[in-house]
Amino acid sequence: MVKFENDWDELLQDEFKKDYYLKLRSFLINEYNEHTVYPAMDDVFNALKLTSYQDVKAVILGQDPYHEPRQAHGLAFSVPSDMQYPPSLVNIFKELEADLGLKPETKSPEGVLVPWAKEGVLLLNTALTVRAHEANSHRGKGWEQFTDAIIKLLAERDKPMVFILWGANAISKKDLIQEASARVGVKHLVITAPHPSPLSAFRGFFGGRYFSRTNYFLEDNGIEPIDWALH
Repeated sequence: MVKFENDWDELLQDEFKKDYYLKLRSFLINEYNEHTVYPAMDDVFNALKLTSYQDVKAVILGQDPYHEPRQAHGLAFSVPSDMQYPPSLVNIFKELEADLGLKPETKSPEGVLVPWAKEGVLLLNTALTVRAHEANSHRGKGWEQFTDAIIKLLAERDKPMVFILWGANAISKKDLIQEASARVGVKHLVITAPHPSPLSAFRGFFGGRYFSRTNYFLEDNGIEPIDWALH
C-alpha cells in the first residue's frame, strides 16, 4: 500500500482497492520490469507526499512526466536540482519573470520546483508515469481515473483554490472541476492555457500571468498568497 504520510492516505485508501487501479498496478509492474519507465518507482507519488490535501492552494496540472533520463521525479514540470532545465520549464520561468520579476536564485537540493510544492502548489500530471522516450505512452492505462479522483476531491473541498491547466490533457479536466465544485457551492479559479512546451507556448501560454492571478484570487478569499520565489 502506498503511504503519503498525510491526509491523502485516508482520502485515497479506497481508490487503491478499485479494479482499475489493480489493473494499473499490474501494468506498471510489468512496465518497470520490461522497460525503462520514469520516474523511479519511489518518486511516482512525490507530488501528493509533498503537498497534503488541506494544504493545497493551487494545482498546476500537466500531461505526463518528462520522458528523458533523470528528468522526472514525481512533480509536474520539475526536475532534480542537478539537471538542466527542459524547454517547458524554461518557458515557465520566462513567464514567472515577466509576471512577477522573479528568477530562480538557487536550486532546491530536493528538486527545482519543490519550494512551490511546500508552498501549497500541487504539481500534478494527468498520468504519473511514462515509458522512456515515448510521451503519453501510459495514457489510457488507468492513471487518468486516479488523477480524476484527486481533482474531484480537491474541487469538492470547501476552501477555494486555483486550478492552472496547461495543455489539452489538463484543459480536458475543466468540466470535472466545475461540476464537482458546483455540487458543493465552492467557487474556484480555473485558468486554462496552452502547454508551455516550445511547440505550443507561443499560442497563448506567454502573457497568462498565472502566478499573480493566483495570488490575487487567494488574497481575495482571505488565503495567504504563494511565495513563487525559488530560493
